[in-house]
Amino acid sequence: MEILRCEKVSRIYGSGDNRVIALNQVDLSVEKGEFVAIVGASGSGKSTLLHILGGVDKPSEGKVIVGGTDISTLNRTEAAIFRRRKVGLVYQFYNLIPTLTVRKNILMPLLLDKRKPNQEYFDRVTGALGITDKLEALPNQLSGGQQQRAAIARSLIYRPAILLADEPTGNLDQKNSGEIIDMLKLSNRNLNQTILLITHDERIALEADRIVTIEDGRIVGDEKRGGGALLKEQQG
Repeated sequence: MEILRCEKVSRIYGSGDNRVIALNQVDLSVEKGEFVAIVGASGSGKSTLLHILGGVDKPSEGKVIVGGTDISTLNRTEAAIFRRRKVGLVYQFYNLIPTLTVRKNILMPLLLDKRKPNQEYFDRVTGALGITDKLEALPNQLSGGQQQRAAIARSLIYRPAILLADEPTGNLDQKNSGEIIDMLKLSNRNLNQTILLITHDERIALEADRIVTIEDGRIVGDEKRGGGALLKEQQG
């Protein structure tokens, strides 16, 4: 089942001599439960695409449909609510609230909507991420890897349609980076969580089921990994 679709998405900044085409007529379809890595050089447009998919930015042209909703038509307030409920965002900077416990940080998306958490699901997520014994700690009492696990738990707590991770291992050493990618794979496999991972690290990208390559604002490659073979489809 298709969970995400981009139709002829472009993002243009500035005008005249200062005009920059960050995305150029991007078409992309993602099925529920896929683990997709989006790769490209710095300035290729991959982070711009992630921000548009997450409703943080709007396309200049085209449609972005997530879970049946065209998020490109939402106003700022509607986009913020949709993002909180339907899109999990994980960045290399953890963005945890320093004065709140790990538990409250994880539950924040639900608390903002005055919703009660599903305790069984909460326990399942925090247990899978290995932070059950850190729930009453403050973020500054955790290691970088543990803080990133808490950020991932927060992104999963609303059971989002898609999880968008922008260089989630950028501030971590190799050991913690590997553990975070393992956590994302576990979420994908055990929770059937759809994940789009932005990375410049080829080793990390190879952990995904599919690799989409962006160059100069266009998708130039789409590689599906399955059955031990790498199936390549080169686009325009």
